[in-house]
Amino acid sequence: MSRTLIRELPGVVGQEVTVYGWVNTLRLQRKLQFVIVRDHTGLVQVTNKRTDVPGELEELIEHGMPPESAVKITGVVIAAENVKLGGLEIAPTAIEVVSRSETVPIDRQTGIDQRLDWRFLDVRQPERQLLFKVQTTVEEALREYAYAQGCTEMHTPKLMGTASESGSEVFSVKYFDRTAYLAQSPQFYKQMAIAGGIDKVFEIGPVFRAEPSYTSRHATEFTGLDVEIAWIDGVEDVMRFEEQMLTLVLRRVKERHGDEIAAVFGIEVVVPETAFPRYTMAEAIELLRAQGWDPQREKDDLDPEGERMIAALAKEQHGSEFVFVTEFPVSVRPFYHLRPEQDPTVTASFDLLWKGIEITTGAQREHRYEVLVKQAEEKGMNLEPLTSYTDCFRFGTPPHGGFGAGLNRMLMVLLGLDSIREAMFLFRGPNRLTP
Repeated sequence: MSRTLIRELPGVVGQEVTVYGWVNTLRLQRKLQFVIVRDHTGLVQVTNKRTDVPGELEELIEHGMPPESAVKITGVVIAAENVKLGGLEIAPTAIEVVSRSETVPIDRQTGIDQRLDWRFLDVRQPERQLLFKVQTTVEEALREYAYAQGCTEMHTPKLMGTASESGSEVFSVKYFDRTAYLAQSPQFYKQMAIAGGIDKVFEIGPVFRAEPSYTSRHATEFTGLDVEIAWIDGVEDVMRFEEQMLTLVLRRVKERHGDEIAAVFGIEVVVPETAFPRYTMAEAIELLRAQGWDPQREKDDLDPEGERMIAALAKEQHGSEFVFVTEFPVSVRPFYHLRPEQDPTVTASFDLLWKGIEITTGAQREHRYEVLVKQAEEKGMNLEPLTSYTDCFRFGTPPHGGFGAGLNRMLMVLLGLDSIREAMFLFRGPNRLTP
């Protein structure tokens, strides 16, 4: 008999079916045995009536299929209004224990560190699997928007001969007789594609950051979304691209998973209205200081408290969960960010905050070779190891800009999770390389 998914059972009441799944829970009463079986589509109650002389089926349920055992259960689907799980149950005629489980070392109340030790067991729970359903929809919608805008999807190398960007926070690996580095960003490669005449590019792929950070929002390996678009008139073109992309993403998530997210996580998925509010960094600092924001030392950037406060202001003043902070000072941005002629002390750059957490950094890039080299020299950089990157600007590169976002951090914010560790399948951090 072929497999029937649990979500399909309402359509086969009165018929004999076989469901495959795991034993979720057992309730063994004097007259009845209840087995809650779980597959990736839901839960169903299996009800077996005891007999005066226990039969093989009764003995198997009693002693041979503890919770989390993998089973195949054949039986008749019966409508039962008193059953909370969908108003139906299965009266079993045959049970096959495919794989008997040992005592499970975690449950829903177990702390995150121990659950990560047994992540394959942890993600068996429907509420954990919802994360990956949402992630799939998010990635599909990101691609849907990018393709509609004429973007080309790229896959850039993750092994690099020189450290990307500033050269800090990179993992070095042995590469035959020399040292290679794991890419901390596809930034230079996507700009290379722009110089190659591809107008709009994007990538969804792994990113590596050797940050000894133990915060709830950092990981040493995560999935990044990177976009770069050419022939822009200014950084506003980049911000409009992202806000429209995220609006489509959240619309798709709400359509497909909104009710389930509300039930499981208690979160309402809000589809934003564009355009998102914007504050320059100077405006943000002035507003925050007026509210008593006082970082430990003089800064040209926002600390996490400042990010939360400016996001709260955007919510209060504009009703938006999103806010762009723009025009970051030159001192806190990389050498390749463009500096506007009207104020060369700042960059044509932005961060996007969502519910008080930074999810994106973006900018218009400096596309003029001589200016790019000068800005690198001002920051004391040796450009010799980056010749393959800087050469891209010697042969006519159009004005362009883009952004990078962490997909796992976006999922953490979207679902209201306490930590990025819960927003990915297998977390990697300074103290975790297994499982």
